[in-house]
Amino acid sequence: AASQTAEKRRGVDHGPATLRAAGLVERLAGLGCQLYDFGDLNFTQVPNDELYNNLIYYPRSVGLASQVLADAVSRAVAAGHSCVTIGGDHSLALGSVSGHARQCPHLGVIWVDAHADINTPLTTQSGNLHGQPLSFLLRELQDKVPQLPGFSWLKPCLSASDIVYIGLRDVDPAEYYILKNYDIQYFSMRDVDRLGIQKVMERTFEQLMGRRQRPIHLSFDIDAFDPSLAPATGTPVLGGLTYREGMYIAEEIHNTGMLSAVDMVEVNPLLGASQEEVNATASLAVDVIATCFGQTREGAHTAFDELPTPSSPDESDSEQQVRI
Repeated sequence: AASQTAEKRRGVDHGPATLRAAGLVERLAGLGCQLYDFGDLNFTQVPNDELYNNLIYYPRSVGLASQVLADAVSRAVAAGHSCVTIGGDHSLALGSVSGHARQCPHLGVIWVDAHADINTPLTTQSGNLHGQPLSFLLRELQDKVPQLPGFSWLKPCLSASDIVYIGLRDVDPAEYYILKNYDIQYFSMRDVDRLGIQKVMERTFEQLMGRRQRPIHLSFDIDAFDPSLAPATGTPVLGGLTYREGMYIAEEIHNTGMLSAVDMVEVNPLLGASQEEVNATASLAVDVIATCFGQTREGAHTAFDELPTPSSPDESDSEQQVRI
């Protein structure tokens, strides 16, 4: 599935086509995944939907698109698939997490991102819904979130203890207040530096699965990586994840055997300074998704029974070698 943009900066809606062109489908097929491609979803742009209440950009369009996406993800998960949603910006999590939770109400969310995306419509400084999805999804914040047009269908489906953030390094004051006062587990880049990525993942799983096994929803913003690795994105922030840290996160999630849905968002091919930057960003996103589904850094784990041994050379061969 692929989601439209709630951003004012154009181009992120080309993300899905860019990931397809980077070989996502072929890579997953090569890992032995049985693929069902639902194609790109079609969304209706609601007319006269620019700015609501001088607060929020495109609420009716984003709300409607999120509902379409939620239905698609719900159908995919109900059919027994692990669902990959490629975007688009992070507003798509409104739909992907909601749809996933319809089938898996006890899911846990790992949110890998430079940003917390948990502003409310009353605290947002930009008016962009891609900076707010978690406030709509969180039960504890419902008395702080006004009813927006286009969102009457959405019911909060997460509790504060169901979320773990990894990679934060650009958090707004209201978001920091929410993280602290609602006791949401997060690992900023300082925490990644301090603890190391292994310990971060151990604590993540302890938080989400310490008491019981449950489905995992990974929502991965490509800007979690350092901009030197993922330059073609809308809001890059210095000091992000290394390639190795990003792959380790995906490897460990795969190793739980509980991954049920993945979002990959914010690849924007129009914001790369060159085709090389676009290709590098898209390739990185494909690597993350492929690693979530079993790609390893040790090579393919195919059956290999024994090493061949050299046959003994006969005497004439030996004489020939001596003469040479």
